[in-house]
Amino acid sequence: MSPLANRTRHGKPGNPRVPPLVLALLVLLVAPLAGALPSDREQAIRISADSALRDEKEGFTVYTGNVKLQQGSLRINADKVTVHHRVDAAERIVAEGNPAHLQEQPEPDKGLLHARARVIEYFNSEERVQLRRQASIEQDGSLVTGDSIDYFIAEQRVRANSDASAEDGRRVEVVIPARVVNQGSGDGAPAPTAASETDSEQESRDGAADRK
Repeated sequence: MSPLANRTRHGKPGNPRVPPLVLALLVLLVAPLAGALPSDREQAIRISADSALRDEKEGFTVYTGNVKLQQGSLRINADKVTVHHRVDAAERIVAEGNPAHLQEQPEPDKGLLHARARVIEYFNSEERVQLRRQASIEQDGSLVTGDSIDYFIAEQRVRANSDASAEDGRRVEVVIPARVVNQGSGDGAPAPTAASETDSEQESRDGAADRK
């Protein structure tokens, strides 16, 4: 185990309240994250945090304290970020916060996508982001909330679930701006692909289209 934590300017162990570490992860950890702007994949990944701990044997690095991850338009803000990696590629990235926040620009002509949850987990091989506990995704005024939300990056598709056993009894809620509804039905043009529908709503929409 080789900790990268609590260092003074001279490299000696110091007080935990040190200036944030800025780590350029060109080779150390992560292959480019998928799904944002194409140019994002070619950008260096940078993480800043109050402290960092890397465990070579177990294959993970933990960043704690006002953690900020950036790669092009992709940004993650969290209290804690754990990167599970194999050799030079990240398998999973887990961000935890109150809440943790992910922001990205899916396409040049689309608005920023904002995802928030107590836990945000990114699965590299699946190109999937899972939000757990008080989860929400918002883009261009469209909003999805639920106990858990899976965002399939390549397809720009959302699957939201509610937890019937939860104390607050929250259900999945979807908010679609009137301008999006009117654009989709007024002139025959498709509505913008925003993260704003559950699987059942997508099936209903597809069925209606087949009957026309």
